[in-house]
Amino acid sequence: MKPQRRFVDLSIYLENDVLSDPPPLAPKITYQKHQDTLPEFMAMIPGTQPEDYPDGEAAAAEWVTLTTHNGTHLDAPWHFHSTQDAKNGGSRPSITIDQVPLEWCFQPGVKLDFRHFPDGYVATAADVEAELKRVGHTLEPLDIVVVNTRAGSRYGHNDYVGAGCGMGYEATMYLLERGVRLTGTDAWSWDAPFSYTAKRVAETGNKALIWEGHKAGRDIGYCHLEKLHNLEAIPATGFTISCFPHKIRGASAGWTRAVAIFD
Repeated sequence: MKPQRRFVDLSIYLENDVLSDPPPLAPKITYQKHQDTLPEFMAMIPGTQPEDYPDGEAAAAEWVTLTTHNGTHLDAPWHFHSTQDAKNGGSRPSITIDQVPLEWCFQPGVKLDFRHFPDGYVATAADVEAELKRVGHTLEPLDIVVVNTRAGSRYGHNDYVGAGCGMGYEATMYLLERGVRLTGTDAWSWDAPFSYTAKRVAETGNKALIWEGHKAGRDIGYCHLEKLHNLEAIPATGFTISCFPHKIRGASAGWTRAVAIFD
Protein backbone atom coordinates (compact mmCIF):
# COMPACT_ATOMS: atom_id res chain seq x y z
CA MET A 1 0.00 0.00 0.00
CA LYS A 2 1.40 3.37 -1.04
CA PRO A 3 2.12 5.83 1.78
CA GLN A 4 -0.43 8.65 1.79
CA ARG A 5 0.97 12.04 0.88
CA ARG A 6 -0.19 15.30 2.38
CA PHE A 7 0.23 18.63 0.62
CA VAL A 8 0.34 22.06 2.27
CA ASP A 9 -0.02 25.07 -0.03
CA LEU A 10 2.66 27.67 0.75
CA SER A 11 1.52 30.19 -1.87
CA ILE A 12 -0.54 33.36 -1.82
CA TYR A 13 -3.20 34.20 -4.40
CA LEU A 14 -2.70 36.44 -7.38
CA GLU A 15 -5.67 38.76 -6.86
CA ASN A 16 -6.83 42.32 -7.27
CA ASP A 17 -8.17 43.19 -3.85
CA VAL A 18 -5.57 42.07 -1.30
CA LEU A 19 -2.43 44.14 -0.78
CA SER A 20 0.65 42.02 -1.47
CA ASP A 21 2.88 44.66 -3.11
CA PRO A 22 3.30 48.43 -3.02
CA PRO A 23 0.30 49.75 -5.01
CA PRO A 24 2.29 50.81 -8.12
CA LEU A 25 3.60 47.23 -8.40
CA ALA A 26 0.31 45.46 -7.74
CA PRO A 27 -1.05 42.83 -10.15
CA LYS A 28 -4.15 43.56 -12.22
CA ILE A 29 -6.53 40.83 -13.34
CA THR A 30 -9.40 41.44 -15.79
CA TYR A 31 -11.94 38.62 -15.81
CA GLN A 32 -13.84 37.62 -18.95
CA LYS A 33 -17.06 35.65 -18.53
CA HIS A 34 -18.23 33.04 -21.03
CA GLN A 35 -20.37 35.52 -22.97
CA ASP A 36 -17.56 38.09 -23.10
CA THR A 37 -15.45 35.95 -25.42
CA LEU A 38 -18.16 35.20 -27.99
CA PRO A 39 -16.77 37.86 -30.40
CA GLU A 40 -13.35 36.23 -30.25
CA PHE A 41 -14.78 32.77 -31.02
CA MET A 42 -16.94 34.09 -33.84
CA ALA A 43 -13.92 35.80 -35.38
CA MET A 44 -11.92 32.56 -35.23
CA ILE A 45 -14.82 30.46 -36.58
CA PRO A 46 -16.34 32.68 -39.32
CA GLY A 47 -20.03 32.36 -39.97
CA THR A 48 -21.00 31.33 -36.45
CA GLN A 49 -23.54 33.23 -34.33
CA PRO A 50 -24.05 33.45 -30.57
CA GLU A 51 -26.90 30.96 -30.74
CA ASP A 52 -24.50 28.39 -32.22
CA TYR A 53 -22.74 28.08 -28.86
CA PRO A 54 -24.36 26.03 -26.03
CA ASP A 55 -26.31 28.43 -23.79
CA GLY A 56 -24.73 31.32 -25.72
CA GLU A 57 -21.44 30.75 -23.92
CA ALA A 58 -17.90 30.63 -25.30
CA ALA A 59 -15.01 30.47 -22.81
CA ALA A 60 -14.07 32.09 -19.53
CA ALA A 61 -10.64 33.75 -19.62
CA GLU A 62 -8.52 36.32 -17.83
CA TRP A 63 -6.13 39.08 -18.85
CA VAL A 64 -3.36 39.49 -16.31
CA THR A 65 -0.85 42.33 -15.92
CA LEU A 66 2.06 41.30 -13.69
CA THR A 67 5.67 41.72 -12.88
CA THR A 68 7.60 38.48 -12.44
CA HIS A 69 7.79 39.43 -8.75
CA ASN A 70 4.04 39.46 -8.08
CA GLY A 71 2.56 36.66 -6.04
CA THR A 72 4.63 33.84 -4.63
CA HIS A 73 7.67 33.71 -6.88
CA LEU A 74 11.21 32.42 -7.15
CA ASP A 75 14.00 34.96 -7.66
CA ALA A 76 16.95 33.97 -9.83
CA PRO A 77 20.53 35.20 -9.19
CA TRP A 78 20.09 37.59 -12.14
CA HIS A 79 17.60 39.56 -10.02
CA PHE A 80 20.18 40.28 -7.35
CA HIS A 81 23.18 41.24 -9.51
CA SER A 82 24.60 40.80 -13.01
CA THR A 83 27.32 38.44 -11.71
CA GLN A 84 27.46 35.63 -9.17
CA ASP A 85 29.91 33.26 -7.46
CA ALA A 86 32.78 35.68 -6.77
CA LYS A 87 33.60 33.55 -3.70
CA ASN A 88 32.62 30.24 -5.25
CA GLY A 89 35.01 29.56 -8.11
CA GLY A 90 35.13 33.03 -9.60
CA SER A 91 32.72 35.67 -10.78
CA ARG A 92 30.55 34.72 -13.77
CA PRO A 93 27.33 35.99 -15.37
CA SER A 94 24.30 35.37 -13.18
CA ILE A 95 21.81 32.74 -14.27
CA THR A 96 18.27 33.72 -15.16
CA ILE A 97 15.12 31.92 -14.03
CA ASP A 98 15.01 29.61 -17.05
CA GLN A 99 18.55 28.45 -16.21
CA VAL A 100 17.93 27.59 -12.55
CA PRO A 101 18.73 23.89 -11.97
CA LEU A 102 15.47 22.01 -11.44
CA GLU A 103 17.04 19.94 -8.66
CA TRP A 104 17.29 23.10 -6.55
CA CYS A 105 13.48 23.37 -6.61
CA PHE A 106 12.52 19.99 -5.15
CA GLN A 107 14.42 19.26 -1.95
CA PRO A 108 13.97 18.64 1.79
CA GLY A 109 12.69 21.72 3.57
CA VAL A 110 13.81 23.33 6.82
CA LYS A 111 11.82 26.07 8.56
CA LEU A 112 13.39 28.76 10.74
CA ASP A 113 10.84 30.28 13.12
CA PHE A 114 11.75 33.97 13.37
CA ARG A 115 8.26 35.27 14.21
CA HIS A 116 9.55 36.65 17.52
CA PHE A 117 11.89 39.11 15.81
CA PRO A 118 10.43 42.61 15.38
CA ASP A 119 9.67 44.17 12.01
CA GLY A 120 12.84 45.43 10.37
CA TYR A 121 15.19 43.26 12.41
CA VAL A 122 18.10 41.88 10.35
CA ALA A 123 18.76 38.25 11.25
CA THR A 124 22.38 37.20 11.75
CA ALA A 125 24.36 34.02 11.25
CA ALA A 126 24.18 33.47 15.01
CA ASP A 127 20.37 33.63 14.84
CA VAL A 128 20.34 31.00 12.10
CA GLU A 129 22.77 28.75 13.96
CA ALA A 130 20.77 29.02 17.20
CA GLU A 131 17.50 28.16 15.47
CA LEU A 132 19.00 25.15 13.67
CA LYS A 133 20.32 23.94 17.02
CA ARG A 134 16.91 24.44 18.63
CA VAL A 135 15.16 22.30 16.01
CA GLY A 136 17.99 19.75 15.94
CA HIS A 137 18.85 20.04 12.27
CA THR A 138 22.22 19.95 10.52
CA LEU A 139 22.10 21.56 7.10
CA GLU A 140 22.67 19.37 4.06
CA PRO A 141 23.60 20.67 0.61
CA LEU A 142 20.52 21.79 -1.36
CA ASP A 143 18.23 21.89 1.68
CA ILE A 144 15.53 24.50 1.04
CA VAL A 145 15.48 26.85 4.04
CA VAL A 146 12.33 28.95 4.59
CA VAL A 147 11.91 31.68 7.17
CA ASN A 148 8.65 32.17 9.05
CA THR A 149 8.47 35.87 10.01
CA ARG A 150 5.79 38.05 11.57
CA ALA A 151 4.82 39.08 8.03
CA GLY A 152 3.03 35.77 7.59
CA SER A 153 0.36 36.91 10.04
CA ARG A 154 -0.01 40.29 8.31
CA TYR A 155 -0.84 39.10 4.79
CA GLY A 156 -4.13 40.71 3.81
CA HIS A 157 -3.47 43.73 6.02
CA ASN A 158 -2.22 47.16 4.97
CA ASP A 159 1.05 46.78 6.88
CA TYR A 160 2.11 43.54 5.16
CA VAL A 161 4.78 45.06 2.88
CA GLY A 162 6.56 46.63 5.88
CA ALA A 163 6.23 43.62 8.19
CA GLY A 164 8.67 40.94 9.21
CA CYS A 165 12.37 40.60 9.83
CA GLY A 166 14.92 40.29 7.02
CA MET A 167 17.92 38.08 6.37
CA GLY A 168 21.22 39.91 6.40
CA TYR A 169 24.37 39.22 4.40
CA GLU A 170 26.06 37.07 7.02
CA ALA A 171 22.90 35.04 7.72
CA THR A 172 22.48 34.41 4.01
CA MET A 173 26.14 33.47 3.57
CA TYR A 174 25.91 31.09 6.53
CA LEU A 175 23.32 29.12 4.55
CA LEU A 176 25.06 29.38 1.17
CA GLU A 177 28.46 28.31 2.50
CA ARG A 178 26.82 25.08 3.71
CA GLY A 179 25.44 24.23 0.29
CA VAL A 180 21.97 25.77 0.47
CA ARG A 181 21.00 27.15 -2.93
CA LEU A 182 17.34 27.99 -2.44
CA THR A 183 15.76 29.86 0.45
CA GLY A 184 12.43 31.54 1.11
CA THR A 185 10.42 33.92 3.27
CA ASP A 186 6.78 34.71 3.94
CA ALA A 187 7.67 38.42 3.92
CA TRP A 188 7.55 40.73 0.92
CA SER A 189 11.34 40.62 0.67
CA TRP A 190 14.23 38.40 1.77
CA ASP A 191 15.84 41.56 3.14
CA ALA A 192 14.33 43.70 5.86
CA PRO A 193 11.58 46.07 4.62
CA PHE A 194 13.03 49.03 2.71
CA SER A 195 11.59 51.56 5.19
CA TYR A 196 13.82 50.13 7.95
CA THR A 197 16.86 49.83 5.69
CA ALA A 198 16.49 53.46 4.58
CA LYS A 199 16.45 54.62 8.19
CA ARG A 200 19.46 52.48 9.08
CA VAL A 201 21.48 53.75 6.11
CA ALA A 202 20.58 57.35 6.97
CA GLU A 203 21.69 56.87 10.58
CA THR A 204 24.93 55.03 9.86
CA GLY A 205 25.92 56.13 6.37
CA ASN A 206 26.69 52.46 5.67
CA LYS A 207 25.64 51.81 2.06
CA ALA A 208 26.59 48.12 2.37
CA LEU A 209 23.30 47.64 4.24
CA ILE A 210 21.34 48.21 1.02
CA TRP A 211 19.78 44.90 -0.07
CA GLU A 212 22.54 43.05 1.75
CA GLY A 213 20.85 39.65 1.82
CA HIS A 214 20.06 39.75 -1.89
CA LYS A 215 23.56 40.95 -2.73
CA ALA A 216 25.06 37.84 -1.10
CA GLY A 217 24.29 36.30 -4.48
CA ARG A 218 27.27 38.19 -5.90
CA ASP A 219 29.48 35.92 -3.80
CA ILE A 220 27.53 32.64 -4.04
CA GLY A 221 24.68 32.40 -6.52
CA TYR A 222 21.35 31.32 -5.04
CA CYS A 223 17.59 31.66 -5.44
CA HIS A 224 14.94 32.66 -2.98
CA LEU A 225 11.18 32.50 -2.68
CA GLU A 226 9.28 35.57 -1.56
CA LYS A 227 5.69 35.97 -0.36
CA LEU A 228 5.30 32.43 0.89
CA HIS A 229 2.26 31.77 3.05
CA ASN A 230 1.02 29.35 5.69
CA LEU A 231 4.47 28.54 7.05
CA GLU A 232 2.86 28.37 10.50
CA ALA A 233 1.15 25.15 9.35
CA ILE A 234 4.37 23.19 8.81
CA PRO A 235 6.94 21.83 11.27
CA ALA A 236 10.64 22.65 11.29
CA THR A 237 11.63 19.57 9.27
CA GLY A 238 10.20 16.39 7.78
CA PHE A 239 8.82 17.68 4.48
CA THR A 240 9.86 18.30 0.90
CA ILE A 241 9.34 21.63 -0.88
CA SER A 242 8.34 21.80 -4.53
CA CYS A 243 8.72 25.26 -6.10
CA PHE A 244 9.41 24.93 -9.83
CA PRO A 245 9.29 28.41 -11.41
CA HIS A 246 7.51 29.40 -14.60
CA LYS A 247 9.94 29.18 -17.51
CA ILE A 248 10.35 32.78 -18.67
CA ARG A 249 13.26 33.27 -21.03
CA GLY A 250 15.97 35.53 -19.63
CA ALA A 251 13.86 36.65 -16.64
CA SER A 252 14.87 37.62 -13.12
CA ALA A 253 12.06 35.62 -11.48
CA GLY A 254 9.19 33.25 -12.16
CA TRP A 255 5.89 32.60 -10.43
CA THR A 256 5.57 29.32 -8.56
CA ARG A 257 2.96 27.29 -6.70
CA ALA A 258 5.15 26.48 -3.70
CA VAL A 259 4.01 23.36 -1.83
CA ALA A 260 5.23 21.40 1.19
CA ILE A 261 4.89 17.65 0.68
CA PHE A 262 4.70 15.18 3.55
CA ASP A 263 4.88 11.38 3.22
